[in-house]
Amino acid sequence: MKNEETTVYDLEERLLDYGAAIINLTRKLNGDFAERHIGGQLLRSGTAPVSHHGEAQAAESTADFIHKMRLALKELRESDRWMKLIQRAKMMPKAAEIPPLLDETDQLIRIFVTSIRTAESRRK
Repeated sequence: MKNEETTVYDLEERLLDYGAAIINLTRKLNGDFAERHIGGQLLRSGTAPVSHHGEAQAAESTADFIHKMRLALKELRESDRWMKLIQRAKMMPKAAEIPPLLDETDQLIRIFVTSIRTAESRRK
Protein backbone atom coordinates (compact mmCIF):
# COMPACT_ATOMS: atom_id res chain seq x y z
CA MET A 1 0.00 0.00 0.00
CA LYS A 2 1.31 3.44 -0.91
CA ASN A 3 1.42 6.31 1.53
CA GLU A 4 1.50 9.99 0.65
CA GLU A 5 5.30 10.12 0.77
CA THR A 6 5.76 7.33 -1.79
CA THR A 7 2.85 8.12 -4.11
CA VAL A 8 3.95 8.40 -7.72
CA TYR A 9 1.81 10.69 -9.83
CA ASP A 10 1.69 8.57 -12.95
CA LEU A 11 -0.40 10.11 -15.73
CA GLU A 12 -1.73 6.72 -16.77
CA GLU A 13 -2.98 6.11 -13.22
CA ARG A 14 -4.58 9.55 -13.09
CA LEU A 15 -6.32 8.94 -16.39
CA LEU A 16 -7.56 5.53 -15.23
CA ASP A 17 -8.90 7.10 -12.01
CA TYR A 18 -10.47 9.90 -14.05
CA GLY A 19 -12.17 7.45 -16.40
CA ALA A 20 -13.48 5.43 -13.45
CA ALA A 21 -14.87 8.59 -11.83
CA ILE A 22 -16.58 9.52 -15.10
CA ILE A 23 -18.11 6.03 -15.31
CA ASN A 24 -19.40 6.32 -11.74
CA LEU A 25 -20.82 9.78 -12.43
CA THR A 26 -22.60 8.74 -15.63
CA ARG A 27 -24.18 5.75 -13.89
CA LYS A 28 -26.17 8.29 -11.88
CA LEU A 29 -27.52 9.91 -15.06
CA ASN A 30 -30.16 7.49 -16.19
CA GLY A 31 -33.44 9.24 -15.54
CA ASP A 32 -34.84 10.88 -18.64
CA PHE A 33 -33.80 11.09 -22.28
CA ALA A 34 -31.65 14.21 -21.73
CA GLU A 35 -29.74 12.60 -18.85
CA ARG A 36 -29.12 9.42 -20.84
CA HIS A 37 -27.96 11.45 -23.85
CA ILE A 38 -25.63 13.72 -21.89
CA GLY A 39 -24.41 10.77 -19.81
CA GLY A 40 -23.55 8.83 -22.97
CA GLN A 41 -21.66 11.77 -24.43
CA LEU A 42 -19.73 12.30 -21.19
CA LEU A 43 -19.00 8.59 -20.90
CA ARG A 44 -17.45 8.55 -24.38
CA SER A 45 -15.40 11.73 -23.98
CA GLY A 46 -14.40 11.09 -20.36
CA THR A 47 -13.07 7.58 -20.93
CA ALA A 48 -11.29 8.31 -24.22
CA PRO A 49 -8.22 10.18 -22.85
CA VAL A 50 -6.77 7.07 -21.21
CA SER A 51 -6.78 5.19 -24.52
CA HIS A 52 -5.42 8.14 -26.50
CA HIS A 53 -2.62 8.49 -23.95
CA GLY A 54 -1.82 4.80 -24.37
CA GLU A 55 -1.71 5.26 -28.13
CA ALA A 56 0.56 8.30 -27.71
CA GLN A 57 2.99 6.20 -25.68
CA ALA A 58 3.26 3.85 -28.65
CA ALA A 59 3.44 6.63 -31.24
CA GLU A 60 5.44 5.96 -34.37
CA SER A 61 6.78 9.51 -34.61
CA THR A 62 6.75 12.83 -32.82
CA ALA A 63 3.97 14.01 -35.15
CA ASP A 64 1.94 10.89 -34.29
CA PHE A 65 2.55 11.48 -30.56
CA ILE A 66 1.37 15.09 -30.83
CA HIS A 67 -1.71 14.06 -32.81
CA LYS A 68 -2.75 11.45 -30.24
CA MET A 69 -2.11 13.82 -27.34
CA ARG A 70 -4.26 16.44 -29.07
CA LEU A 71 -7.06 13.89 -29.38
CA ALA A 72 -6.89 13.25 -25.63
CA LEU A 73 -6.89 17.01 -24.99
CA LYS A 74 -9.95 17.44 -27.22
CA GLU A 75 -11.82 14.76 -25.27
CA LEU A 76 -10.89 16.34 -21.93
CA ARG A 77 -12.21 19.71 -23.09
CA GLU A 78 -15.42 18.07 -24.28
CA SER A 79 -15.82 16.32 -20.92
CA ASP A 80 -15.38 19.66 -19.17
CA ARG A 81 -18.25 21.13 -21.19
CA TRP A 82 -20.59 18.19 -20.55
CA MET A 83 -20.02 18.36 -16.79
CA LYS A 84 -20.66 22.10 -16.80
CA LEU A 85 -23.87 21.49 -18.74
CA ILE A 86 -24.94 18.86 -16.18
CA GLN A 87 -24.43 21.47 -13.46
CA ARG A 88 -26.16 24.25 -15.40
CA ALA A 89 -29.17 22.06 -16.21
CA LYS A 90 -29.29 20.90 -12.59
CA MET A 91 -29.33 17.26 -13.64
CA MET A 92 -27.50 16.33 -10.44
CA PRO A 93 -28.21 19.04 -7.88
CA LYS A 94 -26.46 17.10 -5.08
CA ALA A 95 -23.52 15.88 -7.16
CA ALA A 96 -20.60 16.69 -4.91
CA GLU A 97 -18.25 14.78 -7.21
CA ILE A 98 -18.58 17.18 -10.14
CA PRO A 99 -16.46 20.09 -8.76
CA PRO A 100 -13.47 17.83 -7.97
CA LEU A 101 -13.84 16.18 -11.39
CA LEU A 102 -13.89 19.59 -13.06
CA ASP A 103 -10.73 20.47 -11.14
CA GLU A 104 -9.04 17.23 -12.24
CA THR A 105 -10.16 17.89 -15.82
CA ASP A 106 -8.53 21.32 -15.68
CA GLN A 107 -5.30 19.86 -14.28
CA LEU A 108 -5.22 17.14 -16.94
CA ILE A 109 -5.85 19.72 -19.67
CA ARG A 110 -2.88 21.72 -18.40
CA ILE A 111 -0.67 18.62 -18.37
CA PHE A 112 -1.63 17.73 -21.93
CA VAL A 113 -1.17 21.29 -23.20
CA THR A 114 2.31 21.40 -21.65
CA SER A 115 3.25 17.97 -23.06
CA ILE A 116 2.08 18.97 -26.54
CA ARG A 117 4.00 22.25 -26.40
CA THR A 118 7.14 20.46 -25.24
CA ALA A 119 6.88 17.89 -28.03
CA GLU A 120 6.26 20.60 -30.62
CA SER A 121 9.28 22.61 -29.45
CA ARG A 122 11.52 19.52 -29.62
CA ARG A 123 10.26 18.74 -33.13
CA LYS A 124 11.41 22.13 -34.47
